[in-house]
Amino acid sequence: MSGGFFQMLKKRKELIPLIGIVGCAALGAATASVYFLLTKPDVILNKASNPEPWETLDPSKPQKLMTINQQWKPVEELELVKKLTR
Repeated sequence: MSGGFFQMLKKRKELIPLIGIVGCAALGAATASVYFLLTKPDVILNKASNPEPWETLDPSKPQKLMTINQQWKPVEELELVKKLTR
């Protein structure tokens, strides 16, 4: 199977850059998916161990890939609800 693939590439050299670009894009997408899966707190793998993961997030740490001029202020009503439920 792969021998036929390489023979086709020898005949049609114009496909080499296309295959390289598509391969790099696929590798980048797979790498980004694994990175976000392992490092971001909003991606849940095991919901049984932590059913409400948003409660443990640090509000002062930005959760986006890029944040411009973010200012966080606590909402009084939510703070009151948190105090009452504890």
